[in-house]
Amino acid sequence: METLIMIGNLLLGLSLLVGLHEFGHFAAAKYFKIRVDKFYIFFDFLFPLPNVLNFALLKKKIGDTEYGLGWFPLGGYVAIHGMIDETQDAESLAAEPEPNEFRAKPAWQRLIVMLGGIIMNVITGVVVFTLLTFIQGESYLPAAEARFGIVPNGLGREIGFRTGDKIVKINGRPFAEFDDVRSPDFLLGDNSFYTVERNGKLLDLNLPSRFMDKLTANGDSMFVAPRVPFVVGRVVSGQPAADAGLKAGDKLVRIGEQPIEYFDELQKALLAHAGKSTAVGIVRDGQPQTLTVKVTSAGKMGFEPKPLLHYSTRRYSLLESVPKGINNAFGIIAVQAKAISKIFKGQASAVDSLGGPVEIAQQYGGQWDWLRFWVLTGSLSMVLAFMNLLPIPALDGGHVLFLLYEMIAGRKPSDKFLENAQKVGTLMIMALMVFVLFKPLIKVFLK
Repeated sequence: METLIMIGNLLLGLSLLVGLHEFGHFAAAKYFKIRVDKFYIFFDFLFPLPNVLNFALLKKKIGDTEYGLGWFPLGGYVAIHGMIDETQDAESLAAEPEPNEFRAKPAWQRLIVMLGGIIMNVITGVVVFTLLTFIQGESYLPAAEARFGIVPNGLGREIGFRTGDKIVKINGRPFAEFDDVRSPDFLLGDNSFYTVERNGKLLDLNLPSRFMDKLTANGDSMFVAPRVPFVVGRVVSGQPAADAGLKAGDKLVRIGEQPIEYFDELQKALLAHAGKSTAVGIVRDGQPQTLTVKVTSAGKMGFEPKPLLHYSTRRYSLLESVPKGINNAFGIIAVQAKAISKIFKGQASAVDSLGGPVEIAQQYGGQWDWLRFWVLTGSLSMVLAFMNLLPIPALDGGHVLFLLYEMIAGRKPSDKFLENAQKVGTLMIMALMVFVLFKPLIKVFLK
């Protein structure tokens, strides 16, 4: 049953996102009076072979457009008349263009049509996160709740923080929320300093000069975080934690021979056992047990922690929720850009970082949780917008790149060039699809 629910979550989320993305192209094309031959959620052929296994689960023609639900559930498309894509090549467009064709329209109109799907995904992400903020509010940690101290990263240690320090004042004054310690007003102020309690003594730690410049260059505002005791929250199906029998509510107390109390200790211990099987000590219903877990090469087990800190909730009006929703939505794109950058720099593994349908389904989970569904769907909408904007032929970003060239150079690439670029881009996308679909096997061979 859990597997069926995961598949249902995945198909519903993908159907919504693909449908809205393609509707963005469709609506823009219709606005500029461009004929749309097909509007399909999922493919009605074996992508990327437009003449293989051509059939639809459902279809109906209304006006010039055939609307349908395809059988190949890894995408979708609109067939815009007069545009070279996976359904039309240069040879099929050899005749002079008609007024209602894509290629007959000015470059700026074609650019808007190609950006329509990305724009729709961004709007979807912003709306989802705005409504989530309005309905759920925003959680924050009161300063008094950071009672177990803090965990600094490299920049935090430059200030002088040490793991376990308790921040009691900023600029000599008590503060209300933990996020105040990372407030831009404080970080940009003159002679800013923290007061921390360490081993029963109070110490003042001055903020280094030009610290904000270092923070910006590092791209990570979380130079210090609260230390978090935890229990196991959701266990991801199909991951090592689930395979080993870990359950929600379990308290982890040991990784190998390393005692565990806080989440930062768990992260450090798992990295030390990355790629290995190790004993994991837990307490379940008051009884100690030992499980054997195969830690991934990235130092993960496959569960979400449930923090044992008491967060408060801040409520917003609908209007106040809009900037919060925008900030949360575009924060997803910032994370994606950073992750892609790390992969190209060799600082992160593509095998561990890139997820396919199986990983996405596992993230949705084996239970109907509408809050989780909308958080993940809103996140995926922003990821889809970002990925489609990449300048790869066959993606929207590739079409946008060629259109920008045409607008700047005053001439467009030949139809034959666009067809060949489409083929290259399609092969790249197919290679990526094969990679993410067969990633579990690839990981076995790479070990």
